[in-house]
Parts: sequence; structure tokens; C-alpha cells
Amino acid sequence: MVLELFFSHHRPRVWGVAAEFDLAPMQMLALKNLEPDRELPMSSLAQLLHCDASNVTGIVDRLEGRGLIERRPSSEDRRVKMIAVTDEGQRVRQEIAERMNEPPPPIAALSEDDQRSLRDVLARALRG
Repeated sequence: MVLELFFSHHRPRVWGVAAEFDLAPMQMLALKNLEPDRELPMSSLAQLLHCDASNVTGIVDRLEGRGLIERRPSSEDRRVKMIAVTDEGQRVRQEIAERMNEPPPPIAALSEDDQRSLRDVLARALRG
């Protein structure tokens, strides 16, 4: 029950952070999955986002229009489009990561000891 309550607050928070950067949540997720200095085929991004390649085209179009990413032809197969984060995209990506690493208000209100305990318990739970 507690985890249900916790995660029910997560989606609106993610949407809110995306809106702060004038991004749709899927655009923010795409940017998060693109690492600096590493090109990624559009098909791989579609797999990471669990969506159809045709949907990725629209996401990439909007991110490219903002100057956050750029498309490049693959050096091995010119039919394949590679995606790379621009310097501006890296800056925005870093700001988003910093913002998402801020604890939500209910957790920030806990004592530092309680926050550490919560972190440790969740880490153990995720390790299985």
C-alpha cells in the first residue's frame, strides 16, 4: 500500500519536470536514454521507449527542432539514422537529471536518517 501511494505521486512529478523543460514526458525519456558521445540508431531508441519506430520519428523531430539532438547517417548503412545528443541537449539532460534527483516533498520532509534508511531498504528490495 505504501509503495502504491509513493508511485502514484511519481507520474505527475515526472510530467511536471518534463513541463518545466517544455518537453513531453516521452521526449524527456528519449533524451534521458541518449548518452553523450554515443550515437544510437532510431530503432534502438524505439526499443528503449517501448514504442513503435513511427512514434519515435515524431519524438526525434521535436527534439531535433529544439536543437537537443541531431540525426546522422550511419557510417555502416546510410539507410539507418543515428541519433546523437547535441551540447545543448547534454546541458538540458544534465539539468533534468539534477531536477529528478531532488527528493519529492514527502521524502524531503523525512529526517536524513529516515531518508538513508528508506534508500537502503529500497536498494535491497530492488536487488531482489
